[in-house]
Amino acid sequence: MNKFHSPTYVEETRIGFIFLRTHVWQHHVLRVAINDLKKLLPGPLPEKNVLLDVGCGQGKSFRYLNKHFRPEKIIGIDADPLSLQLSQKEADNQGINAEIKGGDCANIPLDSNSVDIIFCHQTFHHLVEQEKALAEFFRVLKPGGILMFAESTKYYIDTWVIRWFFRHPMHVQKSADEYLAMLKKQGFQFDASNVSYPYLWWSRAKDFGLLERLRIKSPPPVGIREETLINVVVQKPV
Repeated sequence: MNKFHSPTYVEETRIGFIFLRTHVWQHHVLRVAINDLKKLLPGPLPEKNVLLDVGCGQGKSFRYLNKHFRPEKIIGIDADPLSLQLSQKEADNQGINAEIKGGDCANIPLDSNSVDIIFCHQTFHHLVEQEKALAEFFRVLKPGGILMFAESTKYYIDTWVIRWFFRHPMHVQKSADEYLAMLKKQGFQFDASNVSYPYLWWSRAKDFGLLERLRIKSPPPVGIREETLINVVVQKPV
């Protein structure tokens, strides 16, 4: 396992690092996102697929990815040395075939056309060089390969609760439409059936959806509200 540190992403705060191992993160964020992304797939995945988890953190996604996508191997990449150690431990505890690498999303240490699936969950908004990272995703994917992209938008990142407890490069945060435009510009293919706009309670820092959970009002519809989350599954052309 390599140790690596990158200047091209903004590190998580200590509070954020602890939060990423909690039940709330695993059950209400990771699990929900992966269930949603699975519904957005354009078709069946290769049986013996290699899955790259970019920004794998502490490896808490591994068991969900293994359950839903049955990869032959998971490759986890992260720039934080402690996260790499914890990811390897998580893979070992789960009995999952995983290769853990220190690396930068803007310079992925893998060959071109070498992975079938990329899972990018709540990683992109930490990256300073987003265009370079997306170009790297495109490069390492095989033709026809899938990128599962799940992100918080600037309308969630730029809220009091996130600014207090977490750290991000604010100048690169984007709206849902801006993320979709970036993916399309890079050359990825997708349509409306591959896109989801979750409006989850934890992403709404103004009231955490309390009035809706109390059935006092209904949430504003897509197209009217400022989307706080974007889930999309895109494909590299064959």
